[in-house]
Amino acid sequence: MATSRHLVIVESPAKARTIGRYLGDDYTVEASVGHIRDLPQPKDLPADMKKGPFGRFAVDVENDFEPYYVVDPDKKKKVAELKRLMKDADTLYLATDEDREGEAIAWHLLQALKPAKSMPVHRMVFHEITREAIENALESTREIDMPLVDAQETRRILDRLYGYEVSPVLWRKVKQGTSAGRVQSVATRLVVERERERMAFVPAGYWDVTGTFAAQDDDAAPAFTAGIRTVDGSRVASGRDFRDDGTLKTKGATVLTEESAAALIAALQGAPATVTSVESKPYTRRPAAPFTTSSLQQEAGRKLRLGARETMRVAQGLYENGYITYMRTDSVALSGEAIRAARAQATELYGAEYVPDKPRVYSGKAANAQEAHEAIRPAGSTFRTPAQVAGELSGEQFRLYELIWKRTVASQMADARGSTTSAQLTVTGGGRTATFGASGTVITFRGFMAAYEEGRDAARYADDAGGAAGSDKRLPQMTEGQLLDVRELVPDGHQTTPPPRYTEASLVRALEERGIGRPSTYASTISTIQDRGYVVRRGSALAPSWIAFSVVRLLEEHFGSLVDYDFTAAMEADLDRIARGELSRPDYLHRFYDGDGTGEVGHLGLRATVESLGDIDAREINSIPIGEGITLRVGRYGAFVERPARGEDGEVIEGADPVRASVPDEIAPDELTVEKATELLERQKDDGRVLGTDPDTGREIIAKDGRYGPYVTEVIPEDPEDKTPKSKRPKPRTASLLKTMDLATVTLEDALKLLSLPRVIGTDAEGTEITAQNGRYGPYLKKGTDSRSLETEEQMFTITLDEALAIYAQPKQRGRAAAKPPLKELGTDPTSEKPIVVKDGRFGAYITDGTTNVTLRKDDSLETLTHEIAVERLAEKRAKGPAKKPAARKTTTRRAPAKKTSSKAAPKK
Repeated sequence: MATSRHLVIVESPAKARTIGRYLGDDYTVEASVGHIRDLPQPKDLPADMKKGPFGRFAVDVENDFEPYYVVDPDKKKKVAELKRLMKDADTLYLATDEDREGEAIAWHLLQALKPAKSMPVHRMVFHEITREAIENALESTREIDMPLVDAQETRRILDRLYGYEVSPVLWRKVKQGTSAGRVQSVATRLVVERERERMAFVPAGYWDVTGTFAAQDDDAAPAFTAGIRTVDGSRVASGRDFRDDGTLKTKGATVLTEESAAALIAALQGAPATVTSVESKPYTRRPAAPFTTSSLQQEAGRKLRLGARETMRVAQGLYENGYITYMRTDSVALSGEAIRAARAQATELYGAEYVPDKPRVYSGKAANAQEAHEAIRPAGSTFRTPAQVAGELSGEQFRLYELIWKRTVASQMADARGSTTSAQLTVTGGGRTATFGASGTVITFRGFMAAYEEGRDAARYADDAGGAAGSDKRLPQMTEGQLLDVRELVPDGHQTTPPPRYTEASLVRALEERGIGRPSTYASTISTIQDRGYVVRRGSALAPSWIAFSVVRLLEEHFGSLVDYDFTAAMEADLDRIARGELSRPDYLHRFYDGDGTGEVGHLGLRATVESLGDIDAREINSIPIGEGITLRVGRYGAFVERPARGEDGEVIEGADPVRASVPDEIAPDELTVEKATELLERQKDDGRVLGTDPDTGREIIAKDGRYGPYVTEVIPEDPEDKTPKSKRPKPRTASLLKTMDLATVTLEDALKLLSLPRVIGTDAEGTEITAQNGRYGPYLKKGTDSRSLETEEQMFTITLDEALAIYAQPKQRGRAAAKPPLKELGTDPTSEKPIVVKDGRFGAYITDGTTNVTLRKDDSLETLTHEIAVERLAEKRAKGPAKKPAARKTTTRRAPAKKTSSKAAPKK
């Protein structure tokens, strides 16, 4: 081993490798691979502590909320390795990220490693990984920032108290496994509230008229379009003039109908238009500020279709490999060095006229100065252009770097300039008068837009998007009083639209605008509410699940302050105060947990809130009225609609079980109208419909509607004398309906065809049987272990042996019959010195060097998988060590006594 005298500890192997290139042989750079200590689960506490003050939360709430930390089981080997390296070192440098979380990791490392008092310990911080930045960081080390650590530890303790006090209530009243969280619950509430608005929305119809105009007596004159503005002196209503209940909210506005629009056009037919006003104004547009964490997530979502989690994963890789500055920041400021680099590059690439005389200085409302580092930008004192890194980066990494580079350079470029012309035209005829308006913006100097233009979220109505700023439409020269030909008047019908669902980008913006969470938490928050099943993606939109409605309703009615937007934002502000040393951790936690509703907090503490809950009607919490006596209920096995049973006379049958029907997962909450719910309930009448008897078995065949769609099955009569356990009894044959079949019309013949699957087609020359089957991914042929897809469901019943053999004679596109080539080659692993490849395995794609295997994560893609990511994943897997094999099971029927578990207590803080 090398005789290094300085140990530098960072979080990730990729960061360690990059920094290691800039330091000499006297430095050993090692990764902790993230956090090493955390609050244990209470069940994992040492036996002697389970009944003590730490037994409930691993936090002593009666002693200034003292936490009890332990080294994570999968990090004990890593901590032992770091201690071994520390013995050979003279100096310890803690070089974790310069934010709350990074500061806390550094403090936990210090607590776990316990260096000798004689060993110098330095906190080494930097916001970019370049040679110059690392060398400067070595020369300007500092002590661990304890207020910053306190802020992060307060956050962790808050989350533990919040989760452990509130989640059990959800388990009892909503569903086992549900959870509450300080930020995740508020984010879920935002999504649920938007869906409630969509469910309550009542569409309203309105019409407008678009005219085509041109100069008179000149067939070659350019034509332009203008939209109607007023009729007989009253403004014509557009979508934004209606409330969400479908009523008109703007006094004096005229709502055009199809009939009134047609009558107006008829009255104006043949009349000329008079230009009543023409106004031209200069147009100027400034570039957007450099990226913060939240604006990067929003823009990557809009332009690159990346989710918040994917954006941060890619940005982390770019930072750790020295391409960009630190990616968790709420600052829009650039250093003087970065400003000079951006201005120089803009001048070189676009010309001196594209750079303003004075540098642009940006400032934002940084919530916490200690976390307000520089904005996200390309690393270094000179920026590498996308062309210069194209050979080193690929896929999402290249596209994200290009986005950051463009935004940074554009932020120091000149304004875009042009002119906006607005014209108003009046048409009078048949006793009616209408005015039309048109506007157009012409960009005469693109300025920063030559490099970059910020994206926009979809607006509810087209004219809400700031059309003048985003369009380039030229109007012909006109003068006031000029007469124009009306070439065409076209009516067009519209309907108001419900508020758009949040996307990841717009949800990040909503959280940021309300001061909820911080840049470093947005990606994990949005990932959590999706992983928990509270929010599902529909395209790029986020829709709540039905269980999210129950969770949010319970929290709103019984833990109102915890999901109050202002209260949650105030909690973040208090955490910032702790980070600045203005508020003590124990004082704040006492107010939050033990508050009596008086003083500046003004809310009852969490402990008292839980103790005073009283009875909660679980049935009511899990019920949502749909209308006309139909109620949606969230049950143990999913959502279902329910309506009282009624007789033929329409009267409710007292004492009769209500009619129920499952709600398929693909129906979004706002799509469950009274009509849709009624349709589900009517279809339920066919559920369990007897189709007839199988002539071969004599068993009854029925059609049913299940959670995963309609299916047919046979009924196996139960023998009351049969003592065989149900698990060992024969299972009824079951088959899903084909896409072309309907539950209400499926016949016995159809059912028997389905239940005949798999169908034996014949055997090949070697005597291997070939069958046609219906599977999860559609119809297919099976011969031994070789499967081939069929094009249509009908082929399962009609394909002949010759046709099947012809399919098998074709080369297989994908399968296990022969060894498959790797999906991607990623170079050589520096540790094992073996080639790294991505292979396709039984359980999905995985990275391997022939010795260590790592399954790809669900948000990974081959295009974005780089050599650096693969090396880091393999290193993390090796650091965890081999998976423990489960103890062999005994086949004896005797029940073994439960094993006693013991664990050593971790040293107290």
